[in-house]
This record gives sequence, structure tokens and C-alpha cells, in this order.
Amino acid sequence: MIAFLGQFSEQFPLFNVFRYITFRTGAAMITGFIMVFLFGPVVISALRLRQGKGQPIRADGPQTHFKKAGTPTMGGLMILTGFLVATLLWADLSNIYVWTVLMVTVGFGAIGFYDDYLKVTKQSHKGFSGKLRLALEFVIAGLACALIVHAGTGSFATSLAFPFVKTLLLDLGLFYVALAAFVIVGAGNAVNLTDGLDGLAIVPIMIAAAAFGLIAYLSGNVNFANYLQIHYVIGTGELAPLCGAVIGAGLGFLWFNAPPAAIFMGDTGSLALGGMTGTIAVATKHELVLAIIGGLFVVEAMSVIIQVVSFKLTGKRVFLMAPIHHHFEKLGWTESQVVIRFWIIAFILAFVGLSTLKLR
Repeated sequence: MIAFLGQFSEQFPLFNVFRYITFRTGAAMITGFIMVFLFGPVVISALRLRQGKGQPIRADGPQTHFKKAGTPTMGGLMILTGFLVATLLWADLSNIYVWTVLMVTVGFGAIGFYDDYLKVTKQSHKGFSGKLRLALEFVIAGLACALIVHAGTGSFATSLAFPFVKTLLLDLGLFYVALAAFVIVGAGNAVNLTDGLDGLAIVPIMIAAAAFGLIAYLSGNVNFANYLQIHYVIGTGELAPLCGAVIGAGLGFLWFNAPPAAIFMGDTGSLALGGMTGTIAVATKHELVLAIIGGLFVVEAMSVIIQVVSFKLTGKRVFLMAPIHHHFEKLGWTESQVVIRFWIIAFILAFVGLSTLKLR
């Protein structure tokens, strides 16, 4: 909304600052933080009043979690509100990538909200049908990928790029839409599985957002893209303010989610933020790099898949408890140790992922 003021920079030189993506990214981050920080207490009080017993605690989970009973969930509403306000204020709303990412974020957030609502009202870990939930996610992701392909140019739009390689592109045709949709849905659910401890998911999400904000900015700038020999994708630079908005809103949420958490993110936030990250990775042609930068989320998701498959085939469990962060709790790690050590891993993986921009 404010970005359009840059069009009047000739008449008002001061407005020239609104043309710079870097300025608007910083402004979006500050806006997102202020929105969540100021209105967070009101939202938490309202959710606590309406939810009563709060998010149900797993009976088979670590004993230390039972003291969290009564903590409200759906904190993702705080994050999404800060994110949306900051994005609508500082992003270029004429950009199709901006609206595509917003569609996935809001769509996945709505699915997560309904799932949280059912869990809270029924005081059960079972939301609505898993198959229906995945079907809805794939519909939203598929539409987003179709829009991204439509916004692209020629065969490049349906091609898969490979990290550490300068020119290798694999044109997948229409199959690319299915693969890209899988990336988005997978990212959303992987972040959802990671969200099990206070602060565990939000910091790696902010780290991933910072990394993809930089990737989006560089990929959308022809000079930087040519210098780094990465694929230039027209218009993706405008996704950087969205990443800034997530970082700011995430910092505001972390203020209240820091142990002991006053509110949980819930599926409302984790699904939305994971889907958003996956969509940005697809738009910038860094789908495979997402598996590196978001490696922590991949490991969390794989631990659940391995646990389920192993138990069904052999009747034995590989981990003491899945997702894997609970396994380490069962081994005796404190919650703070698990969270901080996983943050460190997320930082390292983000740096490895960013190294693909130069190591080619």
C-alpha cells in the first residue's frame, strides 16, 4: 500500500525511499513486531477466556509438559495479523508473487485454525479428517503453483533448478506443478510437526525467512543474479518484505512464547508459516535448497514417518517418541536444551543453504 508512494519520487524526492526493497523489508519487520507486541496481550487474554482448558496435552508425552495445561493455543493468529498488516502496508500489491504467497499463507492458516478449533472444543488431539486436510492443502498449493508457472517465462517456469550447479535445469512440464505443490504441502506439515516445544518452531522459521528473504532479493535483481550466477526470476524481489514481516511478527510472538509460554502457536501458525516458506522457495526456484535451509523441519517430519512405518512393519519403534524433539526429551535433555540446540542446527543449515548461492 505504502510502496506505491515511490511512484511520486520525482515530485517528492523523499518518497524515493519507498522504492527500495531493502527499506520496505526493514519497515515490514518493524511493523510486524509492533503489531504483535502491542496487541499480543489482548489476543492472549481473549483466547484464554474463550478456550478454557486451552490446548490439550498428550497423555503419553514427557511429564514436564503437564504443567503447561491450560495454556491457550491459536497464537498463529497474532503472527498472521502482524504479517498481513505489515505485508499490505509495505509490499508491492501489484506483484502476483505477493498475492500468491498471501493466498497460501491465509489458506493454510484457515485450515490450521479449524483444526485447532476442533482440538480445543473437543479437548482431543484429533482435528478434522487428515485426508480432507491434505486434500484442501493440495488444492491451495496446486492453485498457487499454477499461478507461479503462469507468471514465469517459457520452459523455465516448469523447470527444477539444482543447487551447486550453474545452468542445470530439468523441465518437468505439468509434473512440475504437482512436485511444487508437494513441496509447499510438505513444508507446511513439517513445520507443524516441529511445533511441539516453547519457541522450537518460531525461531527456525525466522531463520528460514531471513535466508529466503535474501534469496528472493538476489534472485529478483538481475545484477546480483548474474553476478552470483543464479537464476533470475523477475518480480521475486518483492517477496523480501514478506519475509521481513514474518521475522518481525515472529519476534513479537517469541516475546510471549518464550518459556514458560503464555500462548502456543498452534496449527494456525505452523501450517501457514510452513506453507509460506515453501511457496517462496518454489517462486524463487530454490525448491531443493529449502530441504537444506529447512533441514530441521525435514528431520522432524522424517522421524514421524520412520516411526510410523517401523511400527506398522515390525511392531517396534525407532525413537522413544516422535517427533524427534520428544525423543531427546525422553533421553533426559531439558526442554531448553532441546530448543536451543535445535536453533543452533537451524542456523548452521541456513548458512549451508545460503552457500549454494556462491558455490557453483
